[in-house]
Amino acid sequence: MTAVAAPSITKRNDARHALRRADAGDAVSREEALSFFHDVSLADLLEAATTLRDDTKGRTISYSRKVFIPLTTLCRDRCGYCTFRRDPGEPGAHFMTPEEVLAAASAAKRAGCTEALFSLGDQPERTFPEAREFLAARGFDSTLDYLASMTELTLRETGLLPHANPGLMSAEHLAALRRSNASVGLMLETASPRLLQRGGAHWQAPDKAPGLRLQTIADAGRLRIPFTTGLLIGIGETAEERVDALLALREMHGRYGHIQEVIIQNFRAKPGTRMAGHPEPSLEDFLRTVAATRLILGGEMNLQAPPNLSAPDYTRLLDAGINDWGGISPVTRDFINPEYAWPQIPVLRATTEKAGFTLRPRLAIYPEFVTRREFIAEEVHPYISRLADAEGYARQGEMSVA
Repeated sequence: MTAVAAPSITKRNDARHALRRADAGDAVSREEALSFFHDVSLADLLEAATTLRDDTKGRTISYSRKVFIPLTTLCRDRCGYCTFRRDPGEPGAHFMTPEEVLAAASAAKRAGCTEALFSLGDQPERTFPEAREFLAARGFDSTLDYLASMTELTLRETGLLPHANPGLMSAEHLAALRRSNASVGLMLETASPRLLQRGGAHWQAPDKAPGLRLQTIADAGRLRIPFTTGLLIGIGETAEERVDALLALREMHGRYGHIQEVIIQNFRAKPGTRMAGHPEPSLEDFLRTVAATRLILGGEMNLQAPPNLSAPDYTRLLDAGINDWGGISPVTRDFINPEYAWPQIPVLRATTEKAGFTLRPRLAIYPEFVTRREFIAEEVHPYISRLADAEGYARQGEMSVA
């Protein structure tokens, strides 16, 4: 993002008024939201965001104890920053078999995990015959059909709550995933179609079209699926485009009430990618965006920023109004960002408590949704009931699944 001139006294006063409105729980306008980026000091913005978080969420920071299951690294998209995807024949190109999925999930259960996060490439069978052959040999037409089968297998055999994050999904595929997933996710990343143009971060990535991703999020809302989404910051978008993305999510949640969590993730440049030399967002820019997100989306929204991507200063994110650290795995690495290890849970607890907060484990479905039966499939409800405590957080102690 480019530097802007110092705001006038009038603009600063308008921005302070917008901060007061947001802190009171009022929905701010696009112009007011933009003032958080251009016309208000970072210190004032952080103070407003943390006050709003404390008044609504209190001083509890949650996390999910999970296993990361990379179902396939094959992907038809070629985002400029990704090191997860592979073409067939490349080192690391792989489709996990049912046996491999169950082995990972079973190890996670023994380690006390409650969530199985399924991440995978987007619709590889539409590009690679090798993907079609793998699926056909197991009786599936698409990767999303296979995913639904693997999340059902994991739920049934281990009791871990699946959370699928597979990219674009049709309403039919979402309905199938609902029957075995506690929640589903898709990062909006950006509202900027510019980034699909040649040389942009999403050039050669047709599944990253903002309109298509918003359609998936809307379909999930109509189907009453607890949903995780968010933005990827620093990939070439402007402040205006960040605000437009956040307002689109606010409107979507206002319509369906299904967005359980918004993640603000900072771009990290990775060797070997097209964007290896692209500048990363500064800590100030990132904190400003996280705090603005809290004020734009309101105090009730669960707001997450991954600690491993801001290490060693990740506790600064608490000053920006987050109330969740996301999924932390004691058994697998972050396959999307393998260069950045998750903090060990005892260390995360100690640093969170030192900052004056209480750390609590949650499930793949947030506490607010645990008691809302319209958001939980009948097939999944018994598993959630066994794992949730009276407040909707993860029950302490060893998992108990019949």
